[in-house]
Amino acid sequence: QVQLRESGGSSVQPGGSLRLSCVGYNDNIYCMKWFRQAQGKEREEVAQINTYGRTTYADSVKGRFTISRVDATNTLYLQMTSLKPEDTAMYYCAAERVYFCNEGDPKYWGQGTQVTVSS
Repeated sequence: QVQLRESGGSSVQPGGSLRLSCVGYNDNIYCMKWFRQAQGKEREEVAQINTYGRTTYADSVKGRFTISRVDATNTLYLQMTSLKPEDTAMYYCAAERVYFCNEGDPKYWGQGTQVTVSS
């Protein structure tokens, strides 16, 4: 059973940085994704990384966010820099046990960690 758990969410000023972590996947054959959902808005996929380390990003975060994984510790990261108020949302990690990511919703989800960007 895969139980994902995010951490690292916090309140930060615009221009600041945060690093989110997600633990709980149990081997390296996973497509891992970060999603976010702001209050009153639809869920948005932020970034994904496949088993081989290939990454893709939403246009809204490209150049500011970096997704990475350390399979030795089964930890997924999202390094967020140059944060903007519009980045405020609940952030979720999600996993699907496939080598390559696809369009569908992952099977496993964490409970989320709140990121608030405000002055």
